[in-house]
Amino acid sequence: MLANYPITVTQSGTLSEDVHLPATFRHELLGFIATELPRWRDRPERPQATAETTLTAQLCTHLNSVARRSVGWDLLQFRVEEPDERQKGRKVDLVAAPCGATISIDGRRHADFDTLMPIECKRLPTPTGKKRDEREYVFNQHASTGGIQRFKAGHHAAAHSLAGMIGYVQENTAKHWHECVTRWIDALSDGAEQGWTSEDHLQIKSDDEGLGLAVLCSHHERSDPLKAIELRHLWLHMN
Repeated sequence: MLANYPITVTQSGTLSEDVHLPATFRHELLGFIATELPRWRDRPERPQATAETTLTAQLCTHLNSVARRSVGWDLLQFRVEEPDERQKGRKVDLVAAPCGATISIDGRRHADFDTLMPIECKRLPTPTGKKRDEREYVFNQHASTGGIQRFKAGHHAAAHSLAGMIGYVQENTAKHWHECVTRWIDALSDGAEQGWTSEDHLQIKSDDEGLGLAVLCSHHERSDPLKAIELRHLWLHMN
């Protein structure tokens, strides 16, 4: 009976041809996010919020809208609470991924199921609560939820050599938090926590008080077989 019916094949949702991008693209992507952070914060229609998950969801929505209208960035999409590529039981706060294209960087192909850029988001200061630690941007002694701690341990971004962290600054200044983070890392390197040294310090690249945006960077060694990772920190003053 089937022979009486013509066989048709329908294809839909086919991705476009490969897009080959330079190695610098990931840094440019973090620059794009940095540029959009103050614009997102200052949008008059943005509902006011303080919770990290709400802020990150709002930011994801804004970045998707802007990317879709921006030449060169319209091949990206942003997603929240995405499973880590290697640590499937862990979720990354925000990721950038291809959209409608397969992106090749340094010989590695990324489809829309793959993460181009993992990003951890943290509030400064850390909210109080059970199993919370004021140093949580860096380290949490009660759980493996410290921001930099997750990257150093390979809980996040084990497959990456560059990742991002966004700090929602809700009190004090970027200078204040830089001093705090430096002090916390010094204490970890001087104490019983293995793998922490002064090389984990954050370096300020820019601090625009008018925009309320500071950009910092850090480099972290990781245990074999993981390669070292660079983190780009984007601190946005929310008030």
